Amino acid sequence: MIKISELRDRDVVNVNDGRRLGAIVDLDIDLEKGMVKSIIVPSAGGVLGKFSGSRDYIIPWEKIVKIGVDTILVDYPEEGYTREKKNK
Repeated sequence: MIKISELRDRDVVNVNDGRRLGAIVDLDIDLEKGMVKSIIVPSAGGVLGKFSGSRDYIIPWEKIVKIGVDTILVDYPEEGYTREKKNK
């Protein structure tokens, strides 16, 4: 078993191009089914990444290839799954 807090400490890496996507900041959970639907990783961009209109990577749980000690490998297509970040 793994804790959510332990997932946040691991780098997410795309197996398609070896690119480091970042670290998990949030999870999308289906409460009715009691399962994780996707992990959410903020994309880098702009000044501090906050005001640039950058997008979050939304990676479905099924796209996780391997959860290792330090790294989470994902099969993330280039067109990807993203959503607009909300400026606060």
